[in-house]
Amino acid sequence: MNPEVLIIGCGFLGEAAAELFSARGKRVLGLVRGADSMAALAGRSFETATCDVTDPSSVESLSPRLRNVPLAVYAVSSGKGGAETYAAVYREGLRRVINDWNPGRVIFVGSTSVYGQTDGSWVTEKSPTLPDRETGRILLEAEQIALDSGGSIARLSGIYGPGRSVLLKKFLSGEALLEEGGHRWINQIHRDDAAAALARLADPDVAAGIYNVTDDTPATQRQVYEWMAGFLGKPLPPEGSADLNRKRGWTSKRLSNALMRTTGWAPVY
Repeated sequence: MNPEVLIIGCGFLGEAAAELFSARGKRVLGLVRGADSMAALAGRSFETATCDVTDPSSVESLSPRLRNVPLAVYAVSSGKGGAETYAAVYREGLRRVINDWNPGRVIFVGSTSVYGQTDGSWVTEKSPTLPDRETGRILLEAEQIALDSGGSIARLSGIYGPGRSVLLKKFLSGEALLEEGGHRWINQIHRDDAAAALARLADPDVAAGIYNVTDDTPATQRQVYEWMAGFLGKPLPPEGSADLNRKRGWTSKRLSNALMRTTGWAPVY
């Protein structure tokens, strides 16, 4: 049977979302780029298939089955690619999927990196989006494509979860630094809370639009590393200069999830 929910990019977050939709009785198809990724999903509660959204023929080959799919969650990843990869995967890939498959509703999984604030201010969906990286500007272009189709945008803060935490990895490897004293604000979201947010945004009763998906508690970099140091009984990382060459830009802001909470969603973590 044809799927009711399409997860385009069934990786760390997409897999969790696919499992959640499947547990709620939906027919789910998770798309991944290659055979290795599909093999890693063997035995899951949902069906999988391969598709490269950057390849027109790959997308077209699935059109007979996926045209007019009720819901498409666009949760692709750029890997370690730069602006050219972002354009191909996020912007052009999304445009191709919408044009070829005409999904009933699209949820685009974006990033709070589109906010460029550096002053520690509170940021809502109405705050200016002035990213200082081309990658952030491409994400905004992709967002507009989704919005023009009547879809929603889930702007996610830094994802962590089972077996994954960039900050913890840096702390344990000795790569962590307290940048300029560690006063930069950090915003995070647990993978499972992010998946639950996607499921909530899929509800027809929730208005389409832009939503920040982040937890309740922004924390400074120093606070995060102080917690890790205390929990693990290790010293704090040394102080160092700010990494202004971060892939998605150097920012310091506190993200509000108030609008997402009005939908009835609330983070567990």
